[in-house]
Amino acid sequence: MDKEQYLINKLNSKYIGDDAAVIGNTLYSMDAFFEDTHFKREWMSVAQIGRKAMLINISDAIAMNAIPKYALITVSIPQDMSTDEIDELMQSMEQTAKEYGCEIIGGDTIGGDKLHLSITIVSESESPLLRKGLEEGDLLAFTGTLGESKRDLDALLRGEKIDPSSRFYEPTLRADFVYKARPYLSAGMDISDGLYCDMNKLLDLNGLGVNILKNITDDVGFSGEEFEMLVGFKKEHLAALEAIAKETDTPLNVFGEVVRNDKRFPCKSHHFL
Repeated sequence: MDKEQYLINKLNSKYIGDDAAVIGNTLYSMDAFFEDTHFKREWMSVAQIGRKAMLINISDAIAMNAIPKYALITVSIPQDMSTDEIDELMQSMEQTAKEYGCEIIGGDTIGGDKLHLSITIVSESESPLLRKGLEEGDLLAFTGTLGESKRDLDALLRGEKIDPSSRFYEPTLRADFVYKARPYLSAGMDISDGLYCDMNKLLDLNGLGVNILKNITDDVGFSGEEFEMLVGFKKEHLAALEAIAKETDTPLNVFGEVVRNDKRFPCKSHHFL
């Protein structure tokens, strides 16, 4: 049983279901980044941890065509963490937020046995990109190249070193592409739980299925925490989106067509525990 989804299904709010809750023109999202669940401190510098924690949270706003404005952060500080490391963590988070026009305005701190972070992002959008909106005949595509995050996570779990520029350390957010492509997109979300899992969510929400046009390997389908975009759009918009992808240097991979069937994909947790 997917206990995370089980818990979510117990909530009844009409605002649940997208990368962020949309209330008027304001969007609210929150993600956790926990030691020994999402990362290990021996793998990453404190600065890398702070930056990735902020990036994966800002990703939710960008995925919905929203501009991140404010962040609230909760940090569980382990006893063996020095004040210099705390400074490094906060400078990294503040600098990353600032790059996207976002300001840290508060939060909470507690003592703990591990380094855990939870971040709430408040963002704004005049035209949020929702998960719901797919129609039969739409095309499905993902941005970027998938598979590197899982490959490098597996290497770290084997005790190996990975490239300092690895997407496991620092995902690429497709802000320019999403903001420019929004008028042509029917639905979308960021790929945090893997293409297989997130495609299932998109299809379930819209009550539709997919005809796969290009082969998807398990290395691609199961790779979580990619934070690339999964998008659906009408066929007549393909040329416009390809032009935007070229303009923003964003690889766009069309792999499926939305149809009426019940096809779904295997889905498994990519967390450590």
